[in-house]
Amino acid sequence: MSRIDRPRGPRRRQQLTVALERLPADGRVTAALSEADLLARVLHVDPWVIVIDKPAGLPVHAGPTSPDHLERYLGALAMGYAGPPQLAHRLDRDTSGCLALGRHRRALRRLGALFESGRVAKTYWAVVDGVPETDAGTIDQPISKVSDRRGWRMVADPAGRSALTDYRVLASGGGRSWIEFRPRTGRTHQLRVHAAMMGWPILGDGFYAEGDAREGPLLLHARSLTLPLDPAAPIHAEAAAPPHVQTALDALKAAGPTPLPPR
Repeated sequence: MSRIDRPRGPRRRQQLTVALERLPADGRVTAALSEADLLARVLHVDPWVIVIDKPAGLPVHAGPTSPDHLERYLGALAMGYAGPPQLAHRLDRDTSGCLALGRHRRALRRLGALFESGRVAKTYWAVVDGVPETDAGTIDQPISKVSDRRGWRMVADPAGRSALTDYRVLASGGGRSWIEFRPRTGRTHQLRVHAAMMGWPILGDGFYAEGDAREGPLLLHARSLTLPLDPAAPIHAEAAAPPHVQTALDALKAAGPTPLPPR
């Protein structure tokens, strides 16, 4: 064990708190994307798949409170094809990072099979409120959806759908931690529920965090995606952390020890 840094005195906590207070009030996109903006966010393109870096704050689908959404802009990514690419999976509104699009029906069928069978490797970075007891581990907790008059949410439920998440701590300090998550399953809000039930919710999570940890932008970023459409040459894409996430990561590097090396 022990490259985790436990909180050691008020100075480290103060350094981190001051840095996090400089984050924007929220991480949401307020201006519509342009075609140039979206094209600049393309991380990978081939005849089957496009992977983009989705901005935080932009939902992928239309909704009652989200007239602006990613699907409005996908026509810019047709790139000579008869129609625009379509979503192969989803990211939450306030989660940034790697998002895969299928360029035609055959591609969408193959991508759907890969996601459904758990053969897509996904890596997320998050900043959480708390310090895990171990450097790395696996969270094995089924979850299910519940609804009431206030809306819906996901909850830990032994009778729910299987949900598995591997994690490791990359750095910590001031009572906060930078964690790499590798979900083995793809349940709605899986990482957010698992982190909260472990006692270290993701900062900015208005659904599952409590108190001050709910404030500010959601610090969750889809860092990388590996798609084995061709097992001999899998597609791999990485998205740099957006400014509001990078600010928090830099604060942790300053407040805590040197991060563990990337895998």
